Amino acid sequence: MARVILGVGAGIAAYKACELLRLFKENGHSVRVIPTPDALRFVGAPTWEALSGEPVTTDVWTGVADVPHVKLGQTADLVIVAPATADLLARAATGMSNDLLTATLLTARCPVIYAPAMHTEMWEHPATQANVETLRARGAIVAEPAVGRLTGKDSGKGRLPEPADLFALAEEVIGSGTEAAYCLSEVDFVHAWLAKSARSGA
Repeated sequence: MARVILGVGAGIAAYKACELLRLFKENGHSVRVIPTPDALRFVGAPTWEALSGEPVTTDVWTGVADVPHVKLGQTADLVIVAPATADLLARAATGMSNDLLTATLLTARCPVIYAPAMHTEMWEHPATQANVETLRARGAIVAEPAVGRLTGKDSGKGRLPEPADLFALAEEVIGSGTEAAYCLSEVDFVHAWLAKSARSGA
């Protein structure tokens, strides 16, 4: 059983993270959900708490005696952020820590997976691509977004990969161990999963 941190960014795809959470729990993993404050506009704290069986907080001031903004990252076996919005990728790439999720990303010494979800123009913007390259260069896994229907009437690259695909990638990362996971950008099966995610838009 792995100790998983599920970070949730403020995007419409946040509802899909509920299915990802269910898959982790059904397979015996312990999951602590850390949404950004605005992510709770899409899926509320009671939903995350009911599905995970763990408390949900977004700030670094709750439970200060336990130092959660440090301990959560220190004790995790995997951090997966889904959806990872353009804003969240930017803040992670620049080392900002103004909420519990970004602080946890700075203290994590385990593999970190980002699953981007945003409109095509935002994904293709040079700033976002630079942030993605920065995170990958530091050892994080940044999945390619899928192609398909986006918010409103738009379609294109930027859709969150399907929860089942993200869970399968996470299981591969957990099974490979921390040291191996830090160099997963060089491992063929990760490229295969990223390519599969980019193709899936159903």
